[in-house]
Amino acid sequence: MAADVREIACDESGYEGQAIVNSPTTVFAHGSVHISPEAAVDCMAELRARIRSPATEYKANHLLRDKHRDVLLWLLGPGGPVHGRAYVQLVDKPRFLVRVLLDQLIDAPEREATLPVTDEPRWRRFLAAANALLRTREPLDPTAADAVFWSIDDLRRGGLPPAADETLALLAKSRARADEIHERARTDPPAFAPVDLLAPAIVNAVAHWGPVRIVHDFQSTLTPTRVAWLRAAAPDLVSLTLVDSNDDPRVQVADIIAGTVRVIASRTDPELTALAAAYV
Repeated sequence: MAADVREIACDESGYEGQAIVNSPTTVFAHGSVHISPEAAVDCMAELRARIRSPATEYKANHLLRDKHRDVLLWLLGPGGPVHGRAYVQLVDKPRFLVRVLLDQLIDAPEREATLPVTDEPRWRRFLAAANALLRTREPLDPTAADAVFWSIDDLRRGGLPPAADETLALLAKSRARADEIHERARTDPPAFAPVDLLAPAIVNAVAHWGPVRIVHDFQSTLTPTRVAWLRAAAPDLVSLTLVDSNDDPRVQVADIIAGTVRVIASRTDPELTALAAAYV
């Protein structure tokens, strides 16, 4: 069995812990690469030779500059060093938050209900309140449940498409469950926070690659309790080692792949979108 275990390196882009909305990014990306340390050293050396930046640490933003487009095309292209050896999970954070809220507050037979996600101020207030309600670590907002249900009433007064109004009507009946979730976060926080993006992304990476040993950029949210949850959720996770990205070129490559694909996903650029699609 040991011969079948791969070692992959992982990093993320657009991760702000449990802050899903009102954060700098709207898309989260988790990148994983299956390359040798020697191949990663060569990849980073080639990036430095092509970009010629004096920066100590190379990041995705170096490749996303217009003047380095050819370098990005080389990195992601079929002849590049990571083609067929990298995988990226992308998550639209506001839509993820809506799905989690529905899963937490609405019974299973009714969870197919959906809500629109827009930048309209009332919806933004609703999303911010939902994010506060579903947090499991400080700072916890004692008024979060009140804010969620006030936002629901406010949205329903403004006139909505029937499907959205029906979903909000279901949510409006879930106050007792919302209070229970918020009280549990205060008194007995679970090992896995429902609005955490990183832990399920690691589970997804394990599912993609099969039995793996993971070398991951250090994240304070990956506590021993959270790692124990990961092992239970992903039995094919053989080991998880947290490192400083500066000490492992494979993690640096994973970081660049995650960051470039995340930004490409938010742009209208057919050439780059086609290349990035091979990794998602």
